[in-house]
Amino acid sequence: MPAPPRSNEDCSIKRTLDVLGERWTLLVLREAFYGVRRFDDLQRNIGCARNILSRRLATLVAQGILRREPYREPKSRSRYEYRLTDKGLELFPILIALMQWGDRWAAYPHGPPVTVRHRGCEAAVEVVIQCAAGHGPLTARDTRPVLSARSAA
Repeated sequence: MPAPPRSNEDCSIKRTLDVLGERWTLLVLREAFYGVRRFDDLQRNIGCARNILSRRLATLVAQGILRREPYREPKSRSRYEYRLTDKGLELFPILIALMQWGDRWAAYPHGPPVTVRHRGCEAAVEVVIQCAAGHGPLTARDTRPVLSARSAA
């Protein structure tokens, strides 16, 4: 069976990469999931230039992935923290999948630097693909692309 026709203009992966595909963006999100909220802490942990971080944060806020919340330290000017929105929280499986892949295929000999654990039982968290009927885990060989009715028209 031939693959369905596709274009970059009508591709969910392309539209996602338009938002998340810039260098440093996923590292900003990694830090947000680790609970880092303040610009200076983000910049120190990620190591990118301040102007680049500022642009990445602005994009993530404009896309509704992060929200800015004001805070003020005593005797300092007002500043902002960056917090994940519900839309941003839905990116968690993507980051875990990237971490899983990196731990398997790009790992250091001493093992992963970070593991994400379930608070309830302390087991490692993993991403597993399953269909809506609950069958899984699935691999790419268990799936097929199907054009939506809108795309087929």
